[in-house]
Amino acid sequence: SNTKTDKNIPENSAPNPTTALPEGKFETIGKVTLDLTHYPGEDYYCDGEIEDELLAIVKDNPTSDYRQIIEEKKNWPVLYHLSELRQNIVSWLPEKDAKILEIGSGCGAITGALARKARELTCVDLSKKRSMINAYRHQELSQVTIRVGNFQDIEPHLDTDYDLICLIGVFEYAQGYIGADAPYTKFLDIIRRHLKKDGRIVIAIENRIGMKYFAGCQEDHLGTYFSGIEDYPEGGVVRTFSRPRLEEIFRKCEMGDYSFYYPYPDYKFAHTIYSDQRLPGVGELSTNLCNYDRERLLLFDEKIAWDSVIRDGLFPLFSNSFLVVLGPAYPAIYTKFSNDRSNAYAIRTDIIKTQRLHYVTKQATKPEAKAHMQAIAWAQEQLEKRYEGSDLQICKCSWDAETLRFPYLEGITLEEKLDRCLSQNDMEGFEALFERYLKLISFGEGSGVTDLDLIFPNILIAPDDTWQVIDYEWTVDETISYTAVAKRALYCYLLGGGMRLQLDAGVLAEKFGLGSFEMEEQKQEEVKFQNKVTGNYRSLSDMRHLIHNQVYPLSYMVETIASKKRQHQVQIYINRGAGFSEADSFIVEPERMAMEENGKDNRFQLVIPLEQDWKQLRFDPAMEPCVVLLKKAEITQEGEELKGHTTFGKKNMCHNGTVLGGQTFVFPHEDPNITFELSPGKEKKTLTLCYEIEKVSLEMANAMIPKKLFGK
Repeated sequence: SNTKTDKNIPENSAPNPTTALPEGKFETIGKVTLDLTHYPGEDYYCDGEIEDELLAIVKDNPTSDYRQIIEEKKNWPVLYHLSELRQNIVSWLPEKDAKILEIGSGCGAITGALARKARELTCVDLSKKRSMINAYRHQELSQVTIRVGNFQDIEPHLDTDYDLICLIGVFEYAQGYIGADAPYTKFLDIIRRHLKKDGRIVIAIENRIGMKYFAGCQEDHLGTYFSGIEDYPEGGVVRTFSRPRLEEIFRKCEMGDYSFYYPYPDYKFAHTIYSDQRLPGVGELSTNLCNYDRERLLLFDEKIAWDSVIRDGLFPLFSNSFLVVLGPAYPAIYTKFSNDRSNAYAIRTDIIKTQRLHYVTKQATKPEAKAHMQAIAWAQEQLEKRYEGSDLQICKCSWDAETLRFPYLEGITLEEKLDRCLSQNDMEGFEALFERYLKLISFGEGSGVTDLDLIFPNILIAPDDTWQVIDYEWTVDETISYTAVAKRALYCYLLGGGMRLQLDAGVLAEKFGLGSFEMEEQKQEEVKFQNKVTGNYRSLSDMRHLIHNQVYPLSYMVETIASKKRQHQVQIYINRGAGFSEADSFIVEPERMAMEENGKDNRFQLVIPLEQDWKQLRFDPAMEPCVVLLKKAEITQEGEELKGHTTFGKKNMCHNGTVLGGQTFVFPHEDPNITFELSPGKEKKTLTLCYEIEKVSLEMANAMIPKKLFGK
């Protein structure tokens, strides 16, 4: 193949393990082998034309161009299948030179990340076209074999000594893979046969009771609201699980050695992976609008809800996704990816915990970012010099095989301390902390070095009240006023929303000598900063806006419904002998009649009890130009019924519109009304009106009036 390839793909790959397959049962794309021994001859699963588009992209473009293509396409499937950020879910795994099995490899979103850890990678997928997409994008990797066909047909021929078996977004489909009772336990039992001793199975799956589903995201597989929370009442083959349900499955399989990790915001585009040994703290979970594929509701503020859940120790139950490691736990208990940015700044932060050691590492995820790692080490030395003699300490780092290593420090962040003050309505405590922060960061101003990122979560307060800077990634060799740094910190803090919005940042800034504080001005400064970080690329949050799937807050929906109800409200005027007046009128909400087959829901019914002294009743169907078909105007009295439209005719009904025919009226003005003459009497009577209404523009209303009425 003459297809261009990514320079970052390893050149010295291991020999292809399947080159000796029987003739006619395999194809090769570059160095990748497609094993078609069990391919049924057609794809039973296909997403249609988008797969042809993806195949054309990977054939004609190197992987280094995918990010630009994603931005140009502004398309969810292209983002989902081709974004390098999809690899975050497995790229932190420490395997090296491993034998790996990937079940359900699809278009290869994580195949490249697994291949970089493997001496041999076997992929299994039902679709040949998807497997071709996978092969073309990884065609320089000779350690990759893709077996195409039904898993049940391929499984008996798989090896039994894999170090790692990955089920990323696959376990929920076990009913489709395994047509049996208890398919999920059966699936795991089958997979375990192919695992070597002390090997691991890694499962990534949505939590059916994840926070985002309560907040208004549609279920990922079905595109319906709350179906997972309701435990899939409509049935189907897809099933996601809560943590207790997953643990029940593991117990039935007698797999007691497992660890839960929590990808955030979910496993598809995880930028942080938590664990039971390092759960999120209050204030950490603020990236909650991740509806790239569909529109969503926003029924409550997820950040505030997360903070509440975290305080109560319930985060593991409501995490949006799970990453479960069946087998020995990994030493990393926390991973944060900072790779949704320019390659020059793409890094990863891990917290490592073993029986003897507990420390933090940072490493480049792109070769171009190695210089940035060196800049971080330089920043530590320079900031130590600047703040020497102050009460602000700089967390030390050291080089360890091209990795920066930091001590793990105990404490809480300044951000969390400030939040606690707000939650307790302790503004005196809040201002004392803020004043100390300003005093500390202003020390050594004019030294020629500035940490631009001295935001509140980057300062850790130890149990002995020592303040330490734990992240100084954005340090520059120039003098920038501490007031500018503090205003940026204040701006970033306010972006967290919730109770923080009660702060009057302008008053706070003036009180402590920071000068004026305007959110819009700070926003523009932050945009400049973020543009430097992302370079020429669009961030994932930018892509969400470009794909343009809407978010509908609860307040918006309530107001929309109320507005729609008001739109159909009618006003009734009563004449008791002195004429019509606003004082003797009332608003009525008509009853919507059954929707017609054509989907129209503009048919209404009014039932109005009549009083004895009413002489006339005026019906105002709208306050704008409209067309009204009066389908029924009927008075009913006890013991007797006057039926049909003849009840009201020219003698006892008048209007200020134009008759288009029968009982259809057009009103080319904003005060349409129909008046009914009511006969007096002591009997109890009820007026029933059934009508159909269409709101139209003034121009259209006038155009509907026959020209002969104008003497033409």
